[in-house]
Amino acid sequence: MSPRRSWLLVALGAVALAASYPPLPLPLLSFVALVPAVLLLTDAGADSRRAFSLGFRYGLVANGLVLYWLVLALWHFTAFAALGYVVTVFCLGVFSGTLFWFVARARSAYPALPLALLFPVSWTALEWAVGHLGDVAFPWLGLGTSLADAPVLVQWADLAGARGVTWWLVWCNVLVGAALAPGVWGNWRAVARTVAPVAVTIVLAAGYGMWRERTVALRPVGTIALVQPNIGFREKWDPAHADSEVATLLALSRDARSAARPDLVVWPEAALPYFLSQRQDWQREIGRFASDGRTPLLTGGVHVVFGSADTREVFNAAFFFDSLGRWDPYPVYKKHYLVPVVELVPFVPVRWFRALPGLGRWSGGFGRGRDLPVYSTAIGGFGVLICYESAFEDLARRYRRVGAEFLVNITNDAWFGRTSAPYQHASHLVLRAIETRMGVARAANSGISEFVDPLGHVSQPSQLETQAVVTGALMTSEARTLYVALGDWVGIASVLATSVLATALAIRSRRSPSAG
Repeated sequence: MSPRRSWLLVALGAVALAASYPPLPLPLLSFVALVPAVLLLTDAGADSRRAFSLGFRYGLVANGLVLYWLVLALWHFTAFAALGYVVTVFCLGVFSGTLFWFVARARSAYPALPLALLFPVSWTALEWAVGHLGDVAFPWLGLGTSLADAPVLVQWADLAGARGVTWWLVWCNVLVGAALAPGVWGNWRAVARTVAPVAVTIVLAAGYGMWRERTVALRPVGTIALVQPNIGFREKWDPAHADSEVATLLALSRDARSAARPDLVVWPEAALPYFLSQRQDWQREIGRFASDGRTPLLTGGVHVVFGSADTREVFNAAFFFDSLGRWDPYPVYKKHYLVPVVELVPFVPVRWFRALPGLGRWSGGFGRGRDLPVYSTAIGGFGVLICYESAFEDLARRYRRVGAEFLVNITNDAWFGRTSAPYQHASHLVLRAIETRMGVARAANSGISEFVDPLGHVSQPSQLETQAVVTGALMTSEARTLYVALGDWVGIASVLATSVLATALAIRSRRSPSAG
């Protein structure tokens, strides 16, 4: 394969993959976006070293394009954002290279093993692994999420989850890629036979989706007001603005109550710019608002727990005020999944990062939450997802299993500016809603605030970087899904299958050192 062809395929693959995700509404692109990657694998053949090189280049460029916002959005805070971007993209490139290497080794050792089985299994296993890397887990935009703009095609995520959709899309891409192979392309009957299964499964997915959209019984939860104050990231943590920020939130909430009498008011992540337990004046003001109108309120903020010997642990948290204005009888929700470096510095003491010029203020030493409280209101019990916890499928599932009737996602996406990141971020909730058949209310500091029903349909999305109150009726359902019962069985099965094959390859290599 010529270098020109390989780089052309890398470039085409990167552009196609990036364009398949929000904000571009191109769902059909998901079925061909990986075709350049399939052709790269085909060109590499059994040469595993060549496969690693091609896979690394593909992963590096593709993820670099999809995640461009990491450096553009975070450059405002520190020039080290460029280093974080490079490290992230490089690691993802290594993962992609390893994936390609593994596929090439497996095809060399077991030629009868079809690529249409091997590539979906190994790709899905890698996607699962990236989401389970402990403190550096980053399950941002699994391939299944690329169909968030076509919810009718992913209704079957209530059976197999987002990774089931990933498996299917990779399989479709392999078959489309096979139609371009020598001896097939140009023979239209052969092309039709090769891609016919893709068309059949799309029709089946659409048919199942239309059936579920007719048969899943939706019910209104109640009226919820989502407060979007649009407070700038630099103003957010300036002590001089703290009281005025809370006053703005209360004023917007009063306007919402006057206009619509909401059953629940939701403020975004970190809406309170200091420890609530240390600000009794805020407790009184928020409590008075809630009790005056019998309006429960959920707000994001920071929470501190003091230990012995003058130690303390700080959490990114959510606080619930009931209709009597009380918050202290209720458990504080503490965020489970923390953003690497920003909220939890992995591998090294946080003080090392805080000593770096321009980075210390934005390096977190947050604690990790363990509890999963479901807050009871007159309109039902709900669970909380903070920020990019929406990308972790297990949290929403666990909430459904412990009795939550709907979800509330609070976030602060002001960091992202007008990049594609806010749209990518919000898209995860489409899959969470379908997997659990729960409605989701999303309150974001600077947008996108919106409602997502149990069918994955989005309503009333707010504009970015505007002050707004989004008030509407949230829908949910009583449906109990196979996915909630079984969990991410497709991802786990893919990991097990990949592990078995990797073990077989290792044994084979040990018995025949010259192999591969």
